[in-house]
Amino acid sequence: MEAETLDLARWQFALTAGGHFLFVSLTLGLATVLAVLQTWATVRGTRDVHQRMVRFWGRLYVINYGVGIVTGILMEFQLGMAWSGLGHQAGDAFGASLALETVFAFFVEATFLALWLLGWDRFNRWVHLATLWVVTLTAYLSAYWILVANGFLNHPTGHVETADGRLELADPVALFTNPSTVLAFGHVVSGALLTAGVFLAGVSAYHLFRHRADEPDGFFARSLRIGIYTALPALFVTAAFGGTQLGALRTWQPAKIAAFEGDRAELDRVQAELSARFGPGDYLPHEALTRGAGLVMMIAFALLMLPLLASALLAPWSWAVRRLRIWHLTLMALVPLPFVAMIAGWVFREAGRQPWVVYGLLRTEDAVSQVSTGTMRLSLAVFVPLFALLVAGNWWLLLRAAGRGPSPADLRMS
Repeated sequence: MEAETLDLARWQFALTAGGHFLFVSLTLGLATVLAVLQTWATVRGTRDVHQRMVRFWGRLYVINYGVGIVTGILMEFQLGMAWSGLGHQAGDAFGASLALETVFAFFVEATFLALWLLGWDRFNRWVHLATLWVVTLTAYLSAYWILVANGFLNHPTGHVETADGRLELADPVALFTNPSTVLAFGHVVSGALLTAGVFLAGVSAYHLFRHRADEPDGFFARSLRIGIYTALPALFVTAAFGGTQLGALRTWQPAKIAAFEGDRAELDRVQAELSARFGPGDYLPHEALTRGAGLVMMIAFALLMLPLLASALLAPWSWAVRRLRIWHLTLMALVPLPFVAMIAGWVFREAGRQPWVVYGLLRTEDAVSQVSTGTMRLSLAVFVPLFALLVAGNWWLLLRAAGRGPSPADLRMS
């Protein structure tokens, strides 16, 4: 396998998976917020501001979900084309989790989302609420099954190795309860809630900044508070799961932590240990990329900390929520930071595992498809611009719909 082909395949997967992750982080968090809002409105049994909020924020959720599902399908295609060695060598161990993710994301979740969209004023309000909760819970299950596969790549458990070197599933319980999966799931879910909370607060601040202090029923004032009170606890939970993972990595992937901390002695020790175990080769991750991604993730979280703490103190005061323009500008500026932190965290997790695709069992160079460099160049030239177009188009639609605000039907009492 030519080194350039491997590099191109890695770049393609990094860019396409990273682009897809931008959609997932917002969709997962927004679904949770919508389900809670609609539950509150349903229990009250009236068409109050919370139900109108569900309609508005639900519209943004559907835009993000609709484009995101396309990127997910495309990513599945390029994974199969560029990384057939991974499926051949380890697919029997974790492939079922990817199949289950497809069932939940592309069939169950999408079906019930369509029922939720079509069910306004058609279904009984409890039935309509149930469809949204199915959407939300299947989104969580979809994230979990993806992280089962990813957790296996980072910390393989529940498998046996056959005589020809292939990995097969031996203990499903060990695979499904892999600590790498469980910790990453908590980290991703809380990060998604942080992303959604900051997004709600930022969009609401934009409308309040545009002199909508006299809005009916305090639509955006309430949304801003909900965003703040979602984001702040989610930030601390995300940090807690992240810290726990860093501690575990000292045992699972010591080279990643050594690269992040710049510990040259530990890097040399790990290199010598792995060389003695697996033979000559470079077993260390790219230090600058691993360390840089980890630092960007932590800096983004740190930049979110103080504004969110201050926001929690200001949120109870109506005059601040409606008229403190410098606060509105700050909240708008915070919107990109959770996305930056989530992508940087993903880069840290994946780049720091190199040169292994399945840590300690399958090297990345042995997992890439046996294709020519020219083929990989063509694939990269097709997939990357397509994903860039989808990401740009999604944000254009999302910001356009967010900037327009609720439709008259969303704001009208009925």
